[in-house]
Amino acid sequence: MTLSIKNMVCNRCIRVVKEDLEKLGYSIESIKLGTVVLKGMITEEDLTTIDKTLSNSGFEIIEDHQKQIIESIKTLVIEHIHHSKTKPTYQNFSDFLSQKLGMGYSQLSKVFSSIEGITIEKYIILQKIERMKELLIYEEMTLGEIAFELGYSSSSHASNQFKKVIGLSPSDFRKLINPDRKPIDKVNDISSES
Repeated sequence: MTLSIKNMVCNRCIRVVKEDLEKLGYSIESIKLGTVVLKGMITEEDLTTIDKTLSNSGFEIIEDHQKQIIESIKTLVIEHIHHSKTKPTYQNFSDFLSQKLGMGYSQLSKVFSSIEGITIEKYIILQKIERMKELLIYEEMTLGEIAFELGYSSSSHASNQFKKVIGLSPSDFRKLINPDRKPIDKVNDISSES
């Protein structure tokens, strides 16, 4: 039995869902972001119990087919932008999603926009901006490296998109978040700070 699960967006989520299901006594055949395959069949009563338990942990079983498609799109985008180790990739997101979900992009886009109220492209941009904010806060990468990792054509393209969404340039955002923080390679004498 395959379950589509909403809000399952990180490795910690996978662990929590796995633990919740195992506490209930279910055997898991496989588990990944957004999806759990249980061994054997489950009854409606089982499904209600699972849904209630997962709900207590912030998750939700998705039964509606269109909502399953949307959750699959979100999971793939989040996984690709936030968790993928095989970066950068310059494959078009529309081709990537169509290939992964086995549906035409126009159909995916129509379903997503009708229920979410924004386009897939806008959702992807918002996810990239969140990832960019995270990487800017860490201060371990230059804007050029961040732009490359997120698949932007240039650092100026990444910077312009960031400013359009956030209202600040990436460097201004970095200063605002970490005003007194020095890069590690610039720290050489803490006694001069006092």
